[in-house]
Amino acid sequence: MDTFRFIQHIQSHLKTSFNEVDKWFDADNKALEYIPIKKGWSVRQILEHIYLTNFYLLILIEKGMKKAIRNDKGLDLKLELENYNFDKTTMEQVGVHGAFIWIRPEHMEPKDEMELTEIRKLISQQLQQCLGYLELMKNGEGLLYKTTMTVNDLGKINVYEYIYFLSLHAQRHITQMKNNDLEAIKKANSDS
Repeated sequence: MDTFRFIQHIQSHLKTSFNEVDKWFDADNKALEYIPIKKGWSVRQILEHIYLTNFYLLILIEKGMKKAIRNDKGLDLKLELENYNFDKTTMEQVGVHGAFIWIRPEHMEPKDEMELTEIRKLISQQLQQCLGYLELMKNGEGLLYKTTMTVNDLGKINVYEYIYFLSLHAQRHITQMKNNDLEAIKKANSDS
C-alpha cells in the first residue's frame, strides 16, 4: 500500500466524517433528544460520546505520534514503508454500526453534563488536532510506533491506523444517529 495515499485517505475520511457529525448539531431539538425504542442513546448523547471517545483516543494518539517521531532516529523508515501492509477489511468494520459487539469503557459514556455548543467546538478542535498530527508525520513516521487496540481484535496498530480508527468510530455513530432520526420520523408518522 502507498502510505502517502493512505495518509491522504485518512485526511479525507476525517474531514468527511467530522463534517457529517457537525451537521447533527443543527438538528432540531426533537431529533436531538429522541430516545430509540430499544433504549439506545439520543443524538445529543451520541455527539457527547463521540467527543469523549475522541478525547481519550487522542491522548494515546499524541503519545504514539511523539514516540513515532522519536523512533524515526532509530528505526529504518524506508524499510517500514516498503513492508507496510494495511488490513483494510478488519479496520473498516469499525465504521459499520452493529458489525460486532463493542463494549465501551464507562468513561466514554455520555453524562449529559455538557452544552452542545461546547461539544461542537471541542469536536472541531479534535479534527484540527488529528490533521495536525498527520501533517507532523507526513513522511511515514506514523508507521514507527504501534499500540494495542482491543476493539474488534485489531491488535497492534500504528499511529495512522489509530487516527483512522477515530474517524471510523465517528462514521459508525453517524449511522446510529441516522437510524435514530428515521425511527423518530416513523414513530411521529404512526402517532398522527
